[in-house]
Amino acid sequence: MTDLNKSSLKEIVNLIKSKKISSLEVTKHFIKNIEKGKNLNSFITTCFEKSMNSAKEFDSKKNFDGLLSGIPIAVKDLFCTKNIKTTAGSKILENFVPTYESTVTDNLWSEGAFLLGKLNCDEFAMGSSNETSYFGNTINPVGKNLVPGGSSGGSASALAASLTPATIGTDTGGSIRQPASFTGTVGLKPTYGLCSRWGIVAFASSLDQAGPMTQNVEDCALMLEAMSGYDKKDSTSINKKKENYLKNLNQKIDGLKIGIPKEYRVENMPKEINDLWKKGIDILNKSGAKIIDISLPHTKYALPTYYIVAPAEASSNLARYDGVKFGYRSSKGNNLVEMYESTRGEGFGDEVKRRVLIGTYVLSSGYYDAYYIKAQKVRRLIKNDFDQCFKNVDAILTPSTPSSAFKIGEKTNDPISMYLNDVFTVPANLAGIPAISIPAGQDSEGHPLGIQLISKALDEQKILNIAFAMEKSIGHKQSLNRWWE
Repeated sequence: MTDLNKSSLKEIVNLIKSKKISSLEVTKHFIKNIEKGKNLNSFITTCFEKSMNSAKEFDSKKNFDGLLSGIPIAVKDLFCTKNIKTTAGSKILENFVPTYESTVTDNLWSEGAFLLGKLNCDEFAMGSSNETSYFGNTINPVGKNLVPGGSSGGSASALAASLTPATIGTDTGGSIRQPASFTGTVGLKPTYGLCSRWGIVAFASSLDQAGPMTQNVEDCALMLEAMSGYDKKDSTSINKKKENYLKNLNQKIDGLKIGIPKEYRVENMPKEINDLWKKGIDILNKSGAKIIDISLPHTKYALPTYYIVAPAEASSNLARYDGVKFGYRSSKGNNLVEMYESTRGEGFGDEVKRRVLIGTYVLSSGYYDAYYIKAQKVRRLIKNDFDQCFKNVDAILTPSTPSSAFKIGEKTNDPISMYLNDVFTVPANLAGIPAISIPAGQDSEGHPLGIQLISKALDEQKILNIAFAMEKSIGHKQSLNRWWE
């Protein structure tokens, strides 16, 4: 019998297509894992009965050639799922049941997948540790006292613990790549507009992007192929021909030019992170790639720019949560304004309130030009730096995070320290370009460390190919003792 915990998504799809295993057997396996893994708190909502019925329905079909034939998949609870609760990890949406399906999840279901459940996340995707969720923090399966990263922490945790064969997250400033790095998995933030944002609960509209989270690079290519595509319902969606990322995946990186930005050598960076970066450079060198030192001079302004632009957009997007048409409504207040105030005060968590306040401040009269407009100008300079560099290099190699997974509660009282987790990931979001994190090693305590590849817009195939070649050379195999079962 095949050990599905050690099987890749691609392998499971092939097993189902060749009828060596049924979709129902696969679904029952992952349901059993989820029930054993309740202590991880990866799930907010489960759909076991629905998924079992979908599996039976799939097995009864004679022919189906979708990319994800008969695969049960759990998704981040930021994607609206028709008639299934979608909370965004917040009290204010605790009982929200959408009447529509997000385009990305609809694309997955069209390829033969079906919903296994909704995964925990930082409230409205605001966080780097999954500790801001109204439904409690998720545990990293790497260690019982470690955060899984955020905001897609539930997705990363469930994936690493084999509670789902693959998953999807959203990345606004690193929310796919940082948790992937913390859990020893693969996470890709695609080019802005490659995957539709329609039906995803909005955090910062000019930065949010859905992407795949998988066990390896092959699965990442498969998931990206299934979930991407033009969507006329999303005005920022890119109208381009769909690519066969998996079919075109190869390890030919000989002659490619890889940039190493000097600005990513940050102050007090742990030696383990620096050594990992050097290891990545050596692997690329030996594979025939040419290493070139580059400069991204405005990178040092990326984090402050992000923490002006993102909260500004969040304060606008979250204005809709007032307790009138949907979501939580406070019973307090003698008039409409007091009801609004009480609803938002009780419904939002501290981190969301913090960011809404920052966003409202930078958009307010007298400060708009000094903060928001200035941040947008700097954002353009950051993008220009990348554009200039990509005239001379094919991709950029950096660490994914400035550290491995930290302990639960370690940074909750220090927002600045928490925000610094995004220092290597934020620039790609501001520039709207693709970036992938792959597991590349471990620290002295055996906790995973990731390496990041960045490329120019719509060059996903290139970074997938480079990541694929690096993955084969690194040969990283994560072995967890399944202590949570």
